[in-house]
Amino acid sequence: MIGLQKPLLAMAKRLVLVMGMIAFLILVLQTIALPSRIVLPPFFPASKAPAKATSSMMVGTFSRLSDSGNPSEESNFEGIKVTNGGSKNDGDVVLSEDEAVDNELPVEYERVAKPNYVASPFKARDLVNFTSNVSSLVSEGASEPNSAVKYEKMRSPLIESISSPLASTRGRSGANSSNPTLMMAPAAPSSGEQPVVLNNYMQEINELPKSDALRPFLSSPANLATKLGMRKKKKKQLLPPIYLTEMDRLLFRTRVAYRSTPPRWSSAQDQQILAAKAQIENAPTVTDDHELYVHAFRNISMFKRSYELMEQILKVYVYKEGQKPIFHQPLLKGIYASEGWFMKLIETNSHFVVRDPRKAHMFYMPFSSRMLQYVLYAAKSRNKKILEQYLKNYIDIIAAKYPFWNRTGGADHFLAACHDWAPYETRNTMKNSIRALCNADVRNGFGLGKDVSLPETYVHSGQNPLINLGGQPADKRPILAFYAGNMHGSLRPILLQYWENKDPDMKIYGPMPRDMTSKLTYIQHMQTSKFCICPRGYEVNSPRIVESFFYECVPVIISDNYVPPFFEVLNWEAFSVIIPEKDVPRLKEILVSIPREKYLLLQMGVRKVQQHFLWHNKPVKYDAFHMILHSIWFNRVFNMRTR
Repeated sequence: MIGLQKPLLAMAKRLVLVMGMIAFLILVLQTIALPSRIVLPPFFPASKAPAKATSSMMVGTFSRLSDSGNPSEESNFEGIKVTNGGSKNDGDVVLSEDEAVDNELPVEYERVAKPNYVASPFKARDLVNFTSNVSSLVSEGASEPNSAVKYEKMRSPLIESISSPLASTRGRSGANSSNPTLMMAPAAPSSGEQPVVLNNYMQEINELPKSDALRPFLSSPANLATKLGMRKKKKKQLLPPIYLTEMDRLLFRTRVAYRSTPPRWSSAQDQQILAAKAQIENAPTVTDDHELYVHAFRNISMFKRSYELMEQILKVYVYKEGQKPIFHQPLLKGIYASEGWFMKLIETNSHFVVRDPRKAHMFYMPFSSRMLQYVLYAAKSRNKKILEQYLKNYIDIIAAKYPFWNRTGGADHFLAACHDWAPYETRNTMKNSIRALCNADVRNGFGLGKDVSLPETYVHSGQNPLINLGGQPADKRPILAFYAGNMHGSLRPILLQYWENKDPDMKIYGPMPRDMTSKLTYIQHMQTSKFCICPRGYEVNSPRIVESFFYECVPVIISDNYVPPFFEVLNWEAFSVIIPEKDVPRLKEILVSIPREKYLLLQMGVRKVQQHFLWHNKPVKYDAFHMILHSIWFNRVFNMRTR
């Protein structure tokens, strides 16, 4: 019997040792890679779970509340599967830390590294706003009798927005789910106590210790955002502005050095373009023209020959793929109307458009950047990355169905987009294509010499885009300079700071009422002013530039880094005044220093080039439609590369 006890005792010791090693290994894995409270819930009660894990990726499902507020509904954005919580499926999204930030999910999610999570309508920015309000409450004095009541009113909507999806998640997973949803919410202070910042789990909201240690975060939403793990926007490196003379040099260097992606195989259309380039470079000299203002062009001879060859040779294929309203549905009114008018006129054009894509020199992608923003961002996702993904899915479709995109990497494809976000939406997938953009910022991805600056036209009537066209002659314009508009961006407030109600010759105003009388007053001011001020807004472009041509007023462009429309062919110094943003305090000094003879030439130039900025229900020679198409053709001709 004693002889048997020793082997059994040794076996027991080995068993205990093995079990201890297994438990230690599980603990190590739990700490390094696995989500807390999943493998060993008894070791980690809800209130003492580790707060951090070092997983580099978040694997999970992404819930988006529908308009009805139901968190269990499922959504699809053209290939982006969006589901609610549960077990991981093939359609689930794998999010990196960067993508979590882009999807407005705090990086704090990464620190708990759950395999599944449900995003509540309560966003990190709401918490920042909440904290800012609490900061004001603290500054008023938290000891006041009404402070606790005020705090509870601010806190209750947040608690409600969090608890609703959490409850529904537990209802699906069971009351004792081993995978509770990660939530963040502020804790409620009792009367007379300082509010504290946040808590990671709903069940602990009312259990946080009330302490002054976290009070500094209440006075600074930026500090709170850092604690939440929200990524701070990197400050843009301030580069020196690029002015018109430097753009001229950049354009010349681009013509010499830049070449598009060479085609994987040659085509008869390639040879026609190369032959056209040789003819343009050796164009016969033109010194005068009854249809064109010679001084408004960089090289009137090359432009004339290029335009003639475009009319003779160019054939465009318009892709039929894409669903309305983002594709094939042009908007013909408003400040984004340029992209809509171009879409309408090219899709109904029988001279340039061909049905057989094998006969085409170029390929048009007919989408509306405004509708893309409206349908997918404003109405649904609030995530700009989805806009870019939507276009990528579209490119995948046409690249799989046709051989033309892959032949050139998209270099013979083009688009026309007027929304401010178009450069962002097209920056990756369509970077090789020719992009006609209203937001033509040479410091923000606009390819000078490849991309085309699209004139931003505010069209007031979709039936008659030429309504109220024209203005007074030069000798009947008593106002020196005029501007009225919203305070978009940082430049316009500076303009008003220096010139609003400062000088009777300078009619500089802020926003005007939106009634008909004010609208007519605005038009009358532009029709009777010598110079119309065109300052940048949030972005570099402004519809006032085209409005100036429309009402025959000399545009004064104040927008550093802005590439004016048709820059590759037009000489803007012949019909406009372009001044640096830093010279706004000297605005009147600059304008009154322009001799009358030069002003008369500028105003005549405005009247002569007006035709290039007008839309017609049926396109006419040298109008906006033909000028945009020509700039696209011209850049393709001079950037084409052969093997």
